[in-house]
Amino acid sequence: MLGGFLALLSGATFALNNAAVRRGVLTGSVAQAMAITVPIGVPMFLLAAVASGTLPGITGFSQNGVLILCLAGVIHFIWGRYCNYRATRAIGANLAAPVQQANLIISLGLAIWILGETLTPLRIFGIGLVLLGPYLAMRTTKETAPITEQAVKAETKPAVFQPRYAEGILFAFLSATGYGVSPILVRIGLEDKGLAAAIPGGLISYMAGTAVMVLFLLLPGQLRHALAIKSEPAKWFTFSGVMVCFSQMFLYMAMAIAPVTVVSPISRLSILFRLYFSQLLNPDHEVFGGKVVLGTVVSLLGALALTLSTDLVTSLVRLPDSVVQVLHWQWP
Repeated sequence: MLGGFLALLSGATFALNNAAVRRGVLTGSVAQAMAITVPIGVPMFLLAAVASGTLPGITGFSQNGVLILCLAGVIHFIWGRYCNYRATRAIGANLAAPVQQANLIISLGLAIWILGETLTPLRIFGIGLVLLGPYLAMRTTKETAPITEQAVKAETKPAVFQPRYAEGILFAFLSATGYGVSPILVRIGLEDKGLAAAIPGGLISYMAGTAVMVLFLLLPGQLRHALAIKSEPAKWFTFSGVMVCFSQMFLYMAMAIAPVTVVSPISRLSILFRLYFSQLLNPDHEVFGGKVVLGTVVSLLGALALTLSTDLVTSLVRLPDSVVQVLHWQWP
């Protein structure tokens, strides 16, 4: 119960982070967003570890656990986040969300391969819905796709938001690979040490991601570009960085006490929160409409189907024996 609640909090704060990033990349770059949102995680997790008294736990991981947590940090905070920001800038947070649901399929596949999970008819059905959702969401007509984009500042002239579908879909899927692999690594890296290991584990991951980000900033011109950020995007990127840190804290705590197959789908409820926060923060900078909502809901139903156990369904619904037998099929 606690794990599911923490996963829900993670999804809500992650959605708010995405809405803030969308606002920031209107006038700032993806590199500037990364330069703020990744390093800010280290002091936040450090303060959280000190405040909770769990900082000594950072030395309690095995060498293998530390390496896996570092790898999770690089894959999630560098690869996944960069691709997410590129997708958000190209097509907006609303259109990117259904495509990113593919991370559940990746997580499930790895859970079957590494953690000994099984594939069932319900999960196959869920995978189908997850794949159908993006197709429905992307079927926007020429009349509904362009959205007037008002100026963020008074001196900026209004423009027309034209989603760059090819770029956006590509990077949304690439971000799903990072977001799909990292939960498996986090679950393994935390080594079943319980809730007390979550914040120290997250700190290790953020330190690894920040180290890679520092190396990137040492490249010619990158630090100068990051420091040239204007106040408007800097404000939104900072807010985003704080929100995503809270999201990761909740996620690491959830992963420490609940299975990946429970935490990952619940955290993907963020796509519903994302619609609300996008309407609140970016009403003129996103694609809305019935098809986007339909695609989001369909992919969400797919995510929920991935969490259902066959025993739960058969206990709630009276089905013919032949159907029950089919539902109990498993692979491998």
